[in-house]
Amino acid sequence: MHIEVWQIILLTLLAFWMIIDQLTVVVLGNYPLLVGLVAGIIMGDIKTGLAVGGTLQLMVLGVGTYGGASVPDFLTGAVVGTAFAVASGKGLDFAIGLAVPVGLLMVQLDVLARFTNTFFLHRVDKNINLNNTKGVERNIIYGALPWGLSRAIPVLLMLTLGSKVVDVIINKMPEWLTDGLKVAGGVLPVVGIAILLRYLPTKKFFSYLIVGFVLAAYIKVPMLGVALIGLAMGLVYYNSRKDGVKGTVAVGSESEVATDDDEYED
Repeated sequence: MHIEVWQIILLTLLAFWMIIDQLTVVVLGNYPLLVGLVAGIIMGDIKTGLAVGGTLQLMVLGVGTYGGASVPDFLTGAVVGTAFAVASGKGLDFAIGLAVPVGLLMVQLDVLARFTNTFFLHRVDKNINLNNTKGVERNIIYGALPWGLSRAIPVLLMLTLGSKVVDVIINKMPEWLTDGLKVAGGVLPVVGIAILLRYLPTKKFFSYLIVGFVLAAYIKVPMLGVALIGLAMGLVYYNSRKDGVKGTVAVGSESEVATDDDEYED
C-alpha cells in the first residue's frame, strides 16, 4: 500500500501536535493507544492502529518524565509503527519492532528540544523583567516550536522516504533481521508488563498476580474477564480493610472507656 501525500501531512501534524498536547491541554496525553487510534483512522485501518498503540501502551505504564527526564517517545513510535504496519502489511510484531527503535531515537531529539527551548525561556525571563507581557506570550509560543518540530521532522522524513521505498526496504531486508524484529515485537509487551510490576506493590499482592496469570494463561479467560475479576478482588480487599479499620477503632474506644471507669473506681 502506498502512503498518500495527504496522509503524510496529517500524520506529520499529528506528530507535531501530540507532544504539544502532552505538555499543555492533555487530550491525547501520554497514551500511544489514542495516538495509534488517530493514526489508524488516517491510514484507514483502525484495527491495526489500536493494536500497535495498545501494545506500545504497555511500554509506558508506570513511566513518567518526572524531573524533566527524557523517556522513550512511543507516541511517535505509534504513528510510525501504524503507518508502516498498514503500508507494509507485515503484521503487528514487525510494526512494533520498528516502532520501538523510533521511540528510543526520540529520546535524543527530546533532549535537543529541551536544550533549544532554553533560548526562548531566557527571552521570557527578560521580557518579564521588562514587564513586556506581549513578549512573554510570543516567546512562550515560540518555545513550543522546538518540541513540535523534534517529532514532526523525523516523522515527515520517515514517511516521505517510506512512501517511496517502503516496499523495497521490506523486500530487501534480510530474513534474519525481519525475524529478529518480529521476536523483539513479541517480547516487548512482556518488558512493558515487567516495568509496570516494578513500580507496583507486587510482593504484597503476589497471590493476586498468580490468580490473574492462571486465569489468562491456563483458563484462557478474555482480558476483560480478567480485569473484572481483578476489580472484584480489589473491591473485596478494600472493603475488608475498611471494615478492619472500623473494628479497630471500635475496640480501641471501648478499651479507653473501660480504663477511665477503672480509674474512676479507684
